[in-house]
Amino acid sequence: MSNQRQQKPTLTGQRFKTRKRDEKERFDPSQFQESIVQGLNQSGSDLEAVAKFLDASGAKLDYRRYAETLFDILVAGGMLAPGGTLSEDVICAECCVFKAQEDMETMQAYAQVFNKLIRRYKYLEKGFEEEIKKLLLFLKGFTESDRNKLAMLTGILLANGNISASILSSLFNENLVKEGVSASFAVKLFKSWLSEKDINSVSGSLRKVGMDSRLVIIAYTREEMKKSNISEQTMVGLIWSSVMSSVEWNKKEELVAEQAIKHLKQYSPLLKAFTSQGFSELTLLLKIQEYCYDNIHFMKAFQKIIVLLYKADVLSEEAILKWYNDAHLSKGKSVFLEQMKSFVEWLKNAEEESESEEEEAD
Repeated sequence: MSNQRQQKPTLTGQRFKTRKRDEKERFDPSQFQESIVQGLNQSGSDLEAVAKFLDASGAKLDYRRYAETLFDILVAGGMLAPGGTLSEDVICAECCVFKAQEDMETMQAYAQVFNKLIRRYKYLEKGFEEEIKKLLLFLKGFTESDRNKLAMLTGILLANGNISASILSSLFNENLVKEGVSASFAVKLFKSWLSEKDINSVSGSLRKVGMDSRLVIIAYTREEMKKSNISEQTMVGLIWSSVMSSVEWNKKEELVAEQAIKHLKQYSPLLKAFTSQGFSELTLLLKIQEYCYDNIHFMKAFQKIIVLLYKADVLSEEAILKWYNDAHLSKGKSVFLEQMKSFVEWLKNAEEESESEEEEAD
């Protein structure tokens, strides 16, 4: 009986070895990499041929299991080690994002390759987002040129809805933020995104994933302003034009004012961030006057816009009074001054009351 109990659980050596070998082959991505790299190198720089090869290979190779390896190869040319380095002893794909030209047109073409692949094999969608998140964490390990390409590609993919804006959470990594890598990358990413879609698309996508789009856009704009040596006055004018051109405005005077107030309320923090100087406030006032004059259905909305921006602390009473007294444009002067008359009187009275209260306190 003792001998029988000992023999029951015994597995033959042959069965055990076979299982171990199968397990190793099943999770070893090296053969998968070899097949993908070989096919990509045969396709050359023809991205149409690359897309066709990837489409056909999905029926033969296990994309589901080796999604990370597949995307590593398509972006960097081979499997990435932690930190973003490539194995030196492995043959890499010549046709990949990091070996491509650093321009928007080329990155748009690569974005199409990913788009076609994920549309064909829908189950890769989640793995692709995880890959982009990982790549963003590896930014320090990439060259500046590779980071630029990845930023352009990511912006295009976000604009086209191929990935969710939730991937941007990787940019909040402490080390990336501390060394300025995140800010520099974000500037290029948002520039790419905004070249594909308008500011509403960006803010809408960010809101969906619970990110404050205003803070992200302010950070992006500040970095771009610093980099290009643009003055605050010039920037606030550009922001106003961008914000107003991003909407299909109602042609009816009685409806456009309400639409404008709702729209500008959302962007008032952005305008506030770039009106820290009195001259910047005055620049904005003149831009608003000019816009309302050039767009006839906005003529009656001028006063409502100014009052909104005053309440939102974008425009100060000093700037409004300066504009009213002597700094306004001649365009629509009589109409706009008449609209502002009662509000300006209210500002002056409030100012006088405040001064008298201060004198009494003294």
